[in-house]
Amino acid sequence: MTTKDELACVYAALILADDDVAITGDKISSIIKASGYEVEPYWPGLFAKALEGVKVKDLITNLGSVGAAAAPAAAAPAAGGKKEEAKKDEKPAKKAEPESEEEEELGLSLFD
Repeated sequence: MTTKDELACVYAALILADDDVAITGDKISSIIKASGYEVEPYWPGLFAKALEGVKVKDLITNLGSVGAAAAPAAAAPAAGGKKEEAKKDEKPAKKAEPESEEEEELGLSLFD
């Protein structure tokens, strides 16, 4: 679950990255203080350490290209009708059965 403190640090880091400024804990803290919000003192340093050596702009722009590249690859099998028909003829996979009565009693089935 994302907290407001985490979001404040993310937005501050994005502001710094957009301005081509090095992302440091002090700079994240100063942006957050300027906004009038307060975070726990460890958050800015934690985010700065996590983003150390990361090109945030490249990270953001590459996220969109990963999804776009995966879409044509997923659409390709749908174009081949014979492959889909062959898969329909296959028998469905067997249902996983508990190895012992004890597992069944305790509800330790893998697919419950």
